[in-house]
Amino acid sequence: MLPGGPSGSSSVLGAVRDHLVAHLGAEPQEASVTFLGAPPIRVLRFVENETGLVRYASLGCSAEPMGDPSALVPDPTAPRAELLMVLRQGVDGLVRALAVLAAAPAVEGLVLVEGALIDLGEPLWPGAAFTAVVLRAPEIPDVELGGDAAPVQVFRAVPVTHTEAAWVRLKGAAELEEAWAEAGIDVADPARRAVNPGLTR
Repeated sequence: MLPGGPSGSSSVLGAVRDHLVAHLGAEPQEASVTFLGAPPIRVLRFVENETGLVRYASLGCSAEPMGDPSALVPDPTAPRAELLMVLRQGVDGLVRALAVLAAAPAVEGLVLVEGALIDLGEPLWPGAAFTAVVLRAPEIPDVELGGDAAPVQVFRAVPVTHTEAAWVRLKGAAELEEAWAEAGIDVADPARRAVNPGLTR
């Protein structure tokens, strides 16, 4: 049976945090961002020294099932999710943007699913060419909560440029994925060039 109320949310987040640490490495650095009318979102920063990859994971989105934020009683069987962004060497100033993305289900009623495009309309970090993310399939297993509760999926949030976001709206995320593969794009490179899918066919 899924725990309810604040203590239930805490137990869910505790399970998700333990799962992230188990799959992403040692104890992470943490930051917290608070939004008016919504629970705080923590961002965990995991550094992989061998590869230079830095993984930023949200923690807080999964506290409640996704759906209508105005519902008096959330559907306990509705999906839950967190976000994971992977960047080589990491970047400064990303925490707030990732927290905003992770808070979208609670603030706007957005349901996070694979292939979804979330556009902030502003750089994801200072000086970034990316203003949106596309959600890819999780790279770590789902967090099983037991009972009737849906597992927590940790979608990979891949930064995309304004041009790439427009292409996703027109053709879908799968087309952009194919274009990245054909062009040999490393989506973890924070300084990567944009790809124009229309020119790779």
